[in-house]
Amino acid sequence: MDHDVTAPGSGEQAAIIEAAEEVVLEPLADFPHIDLRTGVEPWDKRRAAGKTLRRDLPHADHAILGADADRPDPVSLIEGAHAGRQEHLIPLRVARMASSPFAFLRGAAQVMAWDLAQGPRGAIDVVMNGDAHLSNFGLFGSPQGDVVLDLNDFDEVTVGPWEWDLKRLCASIEVAARDAAVPVTERRQAVQSAAAGYQHAMDDLAPRGSLDVWQQAARADDLDFIGIEIDAQSQAVVLRAVEKARRKNNQSLLDRVGERRTDGGWRFREEPPILTRVDEATRQSVTAGLERYAETLPRERRFMLSRYHVVDVAHRVVGVGSVGTRAYVALLCGNSDQDALFLQVKEAVRPASAPYLRGMPEPYASHEGERVIYGQRLLQAVGDPLLGWTSIDGRPFYVRQMKNMKGEIPLSRMAGRSLMYFSHAYGALLAKAHARTGDAAAIAGYFGHDGRADLREALADWAQAYGDRNAADYEMFRAAIAEGRLTAADDPHL
Repeated sequence: MDHDVTAPGSGEQAAIIEAAEEVVLEPLADFPHIDLRTGVEPWDKRRAAGKTLRRDLPHADHAILGADADRPDPVSLIEGAHAGRQEHLIPLRVARMASSPFAFLRGAAQVMAWDLAQGPRGAIDVVMNGDAHLSNFGLFGSPQGDVVLDLNDFDEVTVGPWEWDLKRLCASIEVAARDAAVPVTERRQAVQSAAAGYQHAMDDLAPRGSLDVWQQAARADDLDFIGIEIDAQSQAVVLRAVEKARRKNNQSLLDRVGERRTDGGWRFREEPPILTRVDEATRQSVTAGLERYAETLPRERRFMLSRYHVVDVAHRVVGVGSVGTRAYVALLCGNSDQDALFLQVKEAVRPASAPYLRGMPEPYASHEGERVIYGQRLLQAVGDPLLGWTSIDGRPFYVRQMKNMKGEIPLSRMAGRSLMYFSHAYGALLAKAHARTGDAAAIAGYFGHDGRADLREALADWAQAYGDRNAADYEMFRAAIAEGRLTAADDPHL
């Protein structure tokens, strides 16, 4: 069991902390050449270094959500995030954010990024997801045909402190559970369960070899790695979700969103404002962008893609925070008009945390689409084989498959044992993602073994405080709509 670290004098402590930071592995660097002659510090030494870092940032400090008098108006931060988006879709984004406090949290990444930047920050960085709320975990298909459960949205990916991702996950559980009228004690247990899942997984991964860490994938029907046994109700939820995801593929999507033209070919069926046709100039620009995107694929994938051609292009509104960005879907056909492939071509914008963090190294920082794809490849154990990036009309985009056995676990509507189980699982999945680029041993040393609960308690305190702050911000947001400062579409479910 870990014991408290006795704090020496301030000068000596600073020297100890600096020495510990030098032992911790860098989360990401661009290696034009690799040095295979010099090894890294052993994991147990790095774990001890992580434990030492508690002297500089005690666990209890993470419970504090500062009440900064200079905190910007949250509505102004959200309005700032609208810059560069398609004006006619901003009212829809506003309406979706106004539909619930949890929806507001999802769309208000810039607000939480500011709050996190004012709080305590540890010395251990990772490639962080940047938006690890509970709805950004989901099901998708692996190249081998398995359905896996993992992080599945990477628009905000960057380099930063691991605890920022964990705090956003914990806050999202707190806020979603409030929306679902979950009692306060049960909400706290769910938040602590997420933190415990992260703690257990990181402690388990710390001594493992890097290759072992990188190869670990979480099959949705085999989640034993998270450290707790699945209950019957949660197992039933998983099986239903997996079965539903298996039915989501290119053919089923073609049947749902496609229609025959008079010449017998396929085109998208309009569902305005969600799915709308584009003009010929936009169609040609997106197609040219996809041709450039192909150059970012491995050669063997490029060869496969060359056997398809673009049949139609449409604009598709997605998500909450992403509404207003340019997001296209392209229908391609190959061996026959039943051999369909859907590619999502989504605009990549500057991450919400960019003003406060050093971000990705070059060259990934110079193209937001490349940043997203590189981050996704780093954080996912298995991923979409068609991930890539491009530019269209001078704007950065990334490309991925539109439907690839994708699905969700409806955690935001859960309570009881299932809420605890999946909160724990998402915390463990986040740890697995962080361990791929961060120093798992150092993070495990800072967090402490499973028996140590003080950081879990601190994160639960922080999440509860942030739930209160989010509720107040949400009311300010709704008031701004009522006063006419913001315009909301009539139907947020469009």
